[in-house]
Amino acid sequence: MSMTEMSESILQADKDWWRGAVIYQIYPRSYQDSNGDGIGDLKGITARLPHVASLGADAIWISPFFTSPMKDFGYDVSNYTDVDGIFGNLADFDALIAEAHRLGIRVMIDLVLSHTSDQHPWFVESRASRANAKADWYVWADSKPDGTPPNNWLSIFGGSAWAWDPTRLQYYLHNFLTSQPDLNLHNPDVQEALLGVERFWLERGVDGFRLDTINFYFHDKQLRDNPALAPERRNASTAPAVNPYNYQEHLYDKNQPENLAFLKRFRAVMDEFPAIAAVGEVGDSQRGLEIAGEYTSGGDKMHMCYAFEFLAPDALTPARVAEVLRDFHKAAPEGWACWAFSNHDVVRHVSRWGDGVADRDAHAKLLASLLMSLRGSVCIYQGEELALTEAELAFEDLKDPYGIQFWPDFKGRDGCRTPMVWDSTAANGGFGDAKPWLPVPAEHLNRAVSAQKDDTASVMEHYRRFLQFRKAHPAFAKGEIEFRSTDAPVLAFVRSHGNEKLFCAFNMSGTAATVDLPKEPVEALDGHGFTAEIKNDKVNLPAWSAFFARLV
Repeated sequence: MSMTEMSESILQADKDWWRGAVIYQIYPRSYQDSNGDGIGDLKGITARLPHVASLGADAIWISPFFTSPMKDFGYDVSNYTDVDGIFGNLADFDALIAEAHRLGIRVMIDLVLSHTSDQHPWFVESRASRANAKADWYVWADSKPDGTPPNNWLSIFGGSAWAWDPTRLQYYLHNFLTSQPDLNLHNPDVQEALLGVERFWLERGVDGFRLDTINFYFHDKQLRDNPALAPERRNASTAPAVNPYNYQEHLYDKNQPENLAFLKRFRAVMDEFPAIAAVGEVGDSQRGLEIAGEYTSGGDKMHMCYAFEFLAPDALTPARVAEVLRDFHKAAPEGWACWAFSNHDVVRHVSRWGDGVADRDAHAKLLASLLMSLRGSVCIYQGEELALTEAELAFEDLKDPYGIQFWPDFKGRDGCRTPMVWDSTAANGGFGDAKPWLPVPAEHLNRAVSAQKDDTASVMEHYRRFLQFRKAHPAFAKGEIEFRSTDAPVLAFVRSHGNEKLFCAFNMSGTAATVDLPKEPVEALDGHGFTAEIKNDKVNLPAWSAFFARLV
């Protein structure tokens, strides 16, 4: 059997591979530039897949690489079934799939189905008149008698969610940039077109999808105003605190019940193919976990969802972790979560939670181990394994329209999107020879892959070590969770699956702490990279340390 056939047979073996999978997120613009234009591309990703394989990730999720004017850097799609020239072409994508599968890595791609670019041929036709074949493919509405927008809905990127079109003499809905008009999924033809997009990529060989802004697919047909949200109920989990988007309760511009039927249709297409999975992004500050529960219930919609609880600025404490997981279980008893601490939209977590931390590496190792020990699947964002910090960029270096709009109180998303650093001695950290689209921070260079490789004390080697440890114990990937201690600074719980029960304790502080051993007999485990001492029925945990034992 060839290596390719062997990896293919491994990949097809488990239709539930996603349950407990570790998914490595790649932001293609910033991963590896292979052609010297300063922008990462598909060939660059393919060349760096051995790094992902060496970490031990089960899958990659690639942020959008489709044809796009790049007003929102690929999240504004103008052709769903082709590759933008800056990233390569469909042959490059096919080669990426083949190499990933050869290495035993599944490939998930990012589908943005709630909106398109205003340069998409569908929208060009739709805005041309009120009577053309695609006139109802987007959300159009007449103005109020005084010419103002149809209702009070707001855009996440600031201002009204409605933009005036002088040709149709109507407003169109855009939950994000004005150049990102929202599709009208109430129209059956739109649904068919999007399911066609799904099928195109499944037939191309992808193993699944990350679905962007999954709760934005439908709007209230009556276009009712959103009510005001009481100040005490506001939070900044999905939009920065400076954004008035947080002042509304989003009852009508998203989160509509019609979405459940469409997700069932989407799942039915996936189920025609072997071992496919999807994770949905749920963006809602009040009902995020509840919606995730609805979308993952019944085994006929999403395989898993993630909300923004651990991507928000809120401090990460033992009580907070337990509260989020308990709330998820309550809201989604049939569901499955996909947890992440960082991604392409939020401040990198070692900076977000690292203010005042003296030993940043120990802190990063503890957080990584905690994330990979929680019940659910896991997303690791590129550079997270290097403990990259949030980049501080000058205003003139910003590319993100979100940051430019709300600068300086909110600096946007460019700080987490700077290029991956591969070689501390090479130009631009080994990202590429040309000036990169975003600058490479000098402080990132000494954290490059080359600087951490084979150093057993490095954060990157800890990720590798802990991923191996996780794979050796199925309870981490598939098991239930029972919290034993949530009193700061120690979080302790038991993961159980079949005959395996694992006691896990985390000192989430920079000073030593103790935790009581379970009443059951324990057998301490090694291979995870932490040290702890058992004494008088207690575990003595150094700062930012963890302890793992098998209950026997």
